[in-house]
Amino acid sequence: MEKNPLVAAGHSQTEEVAALTRYEVKKRYKKKFSKALRKYVKYAIAHKSNIMAEAYYEQENLSVLWLIERWDSKNGLENVRGGVKYNPIKLLSEKRLIQPAKTIYIKDLEPISKNEWQRRPLKEDKPITIMLFVDSREGTEGNFKEVYHTAMPQFRSEPGVINYQLSQLEEDSTRFVTYEKFRSEDAFRYHLDFPPIQPVIDYLNTSIKKQPFQTGLHRLIAFAP
Repeated sequence: MEKNPLVAAGHSQTEEVAALTRYEVKKRYKKKFSKALRKYVKYAIAHKSNIMAEAYYEQENLSVLWLIERWDSKNGLENVRGGVKYNPIKLLSEKRLIQPAKTIYIKDLEPISKNEWQRRPLKEDKPITIMLFVDSREGTEGNFKEVYHTAMPQFRSEPGVINYQLSQLEEDSTRFVTYEKFRSEDAFRYHLDFPPIQPVIDYLNTSIKKQPFQTGLHRLIAFAP
């Protein structure tokens, strides 16, 4: 019997759950798969247990799609993933992917409210979302969390930032992922020159397992909601 990954990650039935699911789709099925994800996200965000749900494709590889979800409980996620609304994605995943889908469970280290997660871009915005996976050298992960904890209030106060989050992978405490949603490409460029980011850059240049750190960066374009 397949082990429930939520149980393996140590989740209780009632604590919040955050998950990133990566789908690498065969080219001819991308449109159909995207449509299924759009329908699922629309359903998810209307669900009382959902905190946020979004779907993206990678700017540099259009065959890679990401589903990003946060739910108020393990039960909420399990009920929806086990229901009919997720079935089209499940069925497409069986034969229409280049490699099996992978769900990564994460723990938010700088929590924000449901209302904050549901901030939307302005009509004139051209938003971009950045995900950066960080594989820290063992023993330095505490430094990374502290650097981000200090910088996070300043990052979130930038005028071009919609959301900003640091999360730790459930399966490995030395691995992290940032979620950075900006109003535009210019806002992202501003962030890269923002003085409070320098301690983060210094850490990334000296204390991760594989250089350059940019290899862990994913530029995402939203297609749902």
